[in-house]
Amino acid sequence: MPKIAIEARERRRQELIDAALICVARGGYHNLTIDDVCAEAKLSKGAFYTYFNQKLDLLVALLDDDAASLADLMSDVGGSDRSGIERIRSYLRAVLERSEDRAVVQMRTDLWAEVRDDPEVQRRFAETVCQRRVVLAGWIDDAVQSGELAEIPANAFASILLALADGLMLHYSIDRSGFRWANIRTALTVLLDGISTAGGEPPRS
Repeated sequence: MPKIAIEARERRRQELIDAALICVARGGYHNLTIDDVCAEAKLSKGAFYTYFNQKLDLLVALLDDDAASLADLMSDVGGSDRSGIERIRSYLRAVLERSEDRAVVQMRTDLWAEVRDDPEVQRRFAETVCQRRVVLAGWIDDAVQSGELAEIPANAFASILLALADGLMLHYSIDRSGFRWANIRTALTVLLDGISTAGGEPPRS
């Protein structure tokens, strides 16, 4: 298949994914219909079924799209000259900014509901969480070894940070008046400052 044709197919598929995200933000995944997505994307149902067999496939595509976005974010942060703890701070700031996006919050909330009932979605979700946990744990371990952070189990702390982000999204989707994201950022800064070492000396062996 010519390169232009491949690019056109990918672009049309992405248009359907983007349209689905808009629809999910508007009414949630459970109320989403294929007709809604096609109308938002201005494409036919025939075009939809060229790329997806069913509605659940679209949710998996949204998961993959979100995972790719987070992977790009972590790659940008990890490829910088920042220290380990600054990478952690930068990642948390970026994730919290994403959490203020209604579409992202709604999609991830609906995803958690589907994870309980569908083994394939559960597997894909677990894979993406594991990948982020490994990267975060690496940054935490670097920060511990350089003396920026107090001795702390890297994988456990990475799991806590990931759970905090997802948990906050779930709480926010239920009660949007429960907290302000600016205050969450302040609280996380205090948390990281509390386990940061003042002198920056490497830990003793």
